[in-house]
Amino acid sequence: MAQLLILTPAADDVLPALALLTHRVRVIPASPERLVNAPDAELVLLDARTNLAGAKALAQILRTTGLSAPLVLVVTEGGLTAVSPDWGVDDVVLEGAGPAEVDARIRLAIGRALQSQPAERIQTSGVVIDEASYSAKVHGKPLDLTYKEFELLRFLAAHPSRVFTREQLLSEVWGYDYFGGTRTVDVHVRRLRAKLGDLDSLIGTVRNVGYRFNVHEEDDESAPVTAR
Repeated sequence: MAQLLILTPAADDVLPALALLTHRVRVIPASPERLVNAPDAELVLLDARTNLAGAKALAQILRTTGLSAPLVLVVTEGGLTAVSPDWGVDDVVLEGAGPAEVDARIRLAIGRALQSQPAERIQTSGVVIDEASYSAKVHGKPLDLTYKEFELLRFLAAHPSRVFTREQLLSEVWGYDYFGGTRTVDVHVRRLRAKLGDLDSLIGTVRNVGYRFNVHEEDDESAPVTAR
């Protein structure tokens, strides 16, 4: 589930397929002045169905002002012929695209953006997580983690003290298209705690809610130290 922002001059549904997906969607008018206080988003959808020239100008403004989120253009089939690399968009999607296609384009665009970012190194509560090498250490000792165990630890450590439900962890760590039950989260948490040894309490349980990463009280900071 991703946080999406739609920029549109219209009042109708820009991309009807979104109503059948679980993404969080915010809609604001497609005007430069409204961009100043625009909410944060993991992906921006720009409505170019009726005003190609205006959409192109706004897309170029977004890029020149430092938009970091992927920018996806919503167009009619006829509008496809006008789109070119100088628009500065990451992808295009037809207004009538089905839910599966829309979800795939959103997932891939966000994934490409994340892969293009420099890897982070998270250091907190005796744990060091290196995304570049997909490795983790506890007090300098390497942890033998599976890919999903590493991803679960990395995700929780990147959001210290924040509680996530099992459903949220499934979506964020296992992906939008994972259809397994929430029990797989419990299994991976149990295995991860076993490998953390005397630091197993770092993965805390919030009864009837989910899990969180507990920062040790002796840590100087309440958030992990990250380096790029």
